[in-house]
Amino acid sequence: MEEDIDLLSEITKESMDQSIDHLQSELSKIRAGKASTAMLDGLKVEYYGTPTALSQVANVSTADAKTLIIQPWEKSMLAPIERCIFEANLGLTPMNDGEIVRINIPPMTEERRKALAKSAKSLGEDAKIGLRSARHKAMDSIKKAVKDGYPEDEGKKREAEVQSMTDSYGKKVEAMLDAKEKDIMTV
Repeated sequence: MEEDIDLLSEITKESMDQSIDHLQSELSKIRAGKASTAMLDGLKVEYYGTPTALSQVANVSTADAKTLIIQPWEKSMLAPIERCIFEANLGLTPMNDGEIVRINIPPMTEERRKALAKSAKSLGEDAKIGLRSARHKAMDSIKKAVKDGYPEDEGKKREAEVQSMTDSYGKKVEAMLDAKEKDIMTV
């Protein structure tokens, strides 16, 4: 039974790590006025009838702080790449010069910055929900183990460990959100 509780602790930690990793990934997609190849992560381009990751059909790079360059491996992919960026509704306008697709990152308005900060907070809340869900599953398992004969004082100790882990991950989420908000609101 001790091994089950240790395994539970490991699973809870993994679940919380996944919530943090997911938040990190989602926050990297929120642009803060600077060009970043991460802005286009997750975009799928129609490649011979199959949705394919943009990075699999083109080289995506930054020319400077305000410009993204997408150089497809095949020139026939220029139009599908442009269409994919328009359809993703990222607020970006791709320009095709026959060789590459260039995207100039427009300066952000105060209103847009506030909307992005709000969206980042929403992502943070989703991450916290994931943390609480993992905590809830762990607490339920510990209570069930105590009911099945696991020592009650050990159960209380395990519950305190899980709560402490949840609190520390919650602080990580807050720190990530504060850093992203500062990045977004900096002109």
